[in-house]
Amino acid sequence: MNHEHHNHNHHHEAEQEPQVFIAEMDAGSKSLAEALRISFAVLKIIMAVLIVLFFTSGIFTVAPDQRAMVLKFGKIRGDTTESRILGPGLHWAVPYPVEEVIKLPARNTILRTAIDSFWYDETTSGRATLDPVVDGYCITRNDTIADLKGGSDYNIIHAKWQLTYRISDCELFFKNINLKRPDAGQSQIDVIPQSVEPFLKAVASEAIVVSMVNFSIDEAIKSDSRMAKDAEKLLQKKLDDMNTGIEVDSIQLTAVIWPRQVNDAFVASIKASNEADKMIREAKGYAESKINEAGGGEMINAVLSPDTNSQQREYFWNNASGTVQQTIAEARAYKTKVVESAKANADYLKKLLPEYQKRPKLVVQRIYQDAIEEVLSNTQETIIAQPSGDVKNSEFRVMINRDPTIGKEKEKK
Repeated sequence: MNHEHHNHNHHHEAEQEPQVFIAEMDAGSKSLAEALRISFAVLKIIMAVLIVLFFTSGIFTVAPDQRAMVLKFGKIRGDTTESRILGPGLHWAVPYPVEEVIKLPARNTILRTAIDSFWYDETTSGRATLDPVVDGYCITRNDTIADLKGGSDYNIIHAKWQLTYRISDCELFFKNINLKRPDAGQSQIDVIPQSVEPFLKAVASEAIVVSMVNFSIDEAIKSDSRMAKDAEKLLQKKLDDMNTGIEVDSIQLTAVIWPRQVNDAFVASIKASNEADKMIREAKGYAESKINEAGGGEMINAVLSPDTNSQQREYFWNNASGTVQQTIAEARAYKTKVVESAKANADYLKKLLPEYQKRPKLVVQRIYQDAIEEVLSNTQETIIAQPSGDVKNSEFRVMINRDPTIGKEKEKK
């Protein structure tokens, strides 16, 4: 009986254990389900926040001195120029890697680069010869000398240039200029100098070399503005032919000097050139002064023209300006004086001719005396020395520092 009771109790306990386990399982499932539900809700919130952050990260700002383009899988987004080139303000793009924002300087932003490839090595001094490996230089045309025959000669100079430019067409610039990939924390604007300057220096140097050979060394030393203009035109044409989208603002010659090894010769040459220029200017000024005094170049050309007849020439003389009228009047008066004097002398000689035929020596002696009197009448002091035929090796002395009042006293008389 005890045995049966024991079996009955054991059987009863076996029936109660599954019920407790099921109850415990139901509570765990509920807790797990609740945890999963909460986790899924949190995950949805996190995903929503991430999506919002992902799309808001596509908002970017274009500064007033910038322009921007959006690349969608490597191609510029937009169908029109306005939609492809973004101006200052807030804009949005699908975050990388779907779309990529490229920022470039605004069209009115001036960029500068120095061209020092034609300058000498300043770290060395006193070298007797120019070293083309380390010293940069440029070639200029020599001055033409008409009396010399042979080929053209050239001169060497050192020069520094300054190039200013701007990016006029963003699309052409981006498509045809190989830009370096920006590093972390950099924009495309930061890498433009590293990417563009070597290319611009090479193209600008070629334009400078081609233009400089058309100018003399004197024009180069004086920094003739035509050199920079010619180099600018050549450089701009080259950039346009390559569709770079770069517009040259200016090329300026900032420094120029002849080689140090021939400094003394150049200084002497410049001094001689300056003196020659001065003499030429003075000669031109004197010529212009005389031409103006003569009535002007137009009147002179008309008078000297073989097509001008005597009446027209007389008209020009009578209507000439400046001091021409005075000169003409003096010339005519002198002409009249000479003619009248010649007539008087002719009449005088005609009257003396019969007497001369009778007594020629006496007449000649009289003419000689009259001439001597006329000559001596204009002298301030007269000293007459009549040598004697009997005296030999005589000495004749005249005081140079004579009394200066003799002429004044004679004038008063």
